[in-house]
Amino acid sequence: MATPVLDKVEKDSAASPYITVTMRIRRFNPEVSDASVWEDFQIEIDPKERVLDALHKIKWDVDGTLTFRRSCAHGICGSDAMRINGKNRLACKTLIKDINPEKPITVEAIKGLTVLKDLVVDMEPFFQAYRDVMPFLVTKGNEPTRERLQSAEDRERFDDTTKCILCAACTSSCPVFWNDGQYFGPAAIVNAHRFIFDSRDEAGEQRLEILNDKDGVWRCRTTFNCTDACPRGIEVTKAIQEVKRALITRRF
Repeated sequence: MATPVLDKVEKDSAASPYITVTMRIRRFNPEVSDASVWEDFQIEIDPKERVLDALHKIKWDVDGTLTFRRSCAHGICGSDAMRINGKNRLACKTLIKDINPEKPITVEAIKGLTVLKDLVVDMEPFFQAYRDVMPFLVTKGNEPTRERLQSAEDRERFDDTTKCILCAACTSSCPVFWNDGQYFGPAAIVNAHRFIFDSRDEAGEQRLEILNDKDGVWRCRTTFNCTDACPRGIEVTKAIQEVKRALITRRF
């Protein structure tokens, strides 16, 4: 009895899920030139894959010198924030099919921070602003002997701003930050908000005075760029306005 075989014609006619995509990446290497250049890479990729997967294909199979940050690859660490088609996004959360793969997909470093190489920027000014707003719980008195309890209503007051992953997408989308790196920036204010409105914290006044500085919340021009850029959906502009209101009323 003959061994059954697959219908070769039917098998070969199955459509391939892969498409050809042009990745247009802004390259910068200070050891080679002081100027950045755009470089195109054509790759075959499933459109359901992510921009991060496309960058991996380029680095692993085409040009090992391509430099970018990434860690968890699942939208939690925030390390792969970059400008994709002119908008701040996380490469690990951006699907190829969602950004018009029929045209070249542009990828460049986020703005407002010094580019070290290719898609990697110096994050130190960003994290210094974060540290300056005291992003930790401050209480007085002796160390507690039991958990500091909090009602669900009190927790809900600052729930939105606990979602920040420090990716810098909001801060590097802010035109004020682009023009003046001394501005604290949306992410630092969001993390100050998280503790200012925490009922267990006792340093709200101190944080408000820090943000009352000329480089603090009053520099915000309410363009909503930060809210649009946040990959976690935080209402960043709303949080900044609440901090401004607390500064005026001293109620928080």
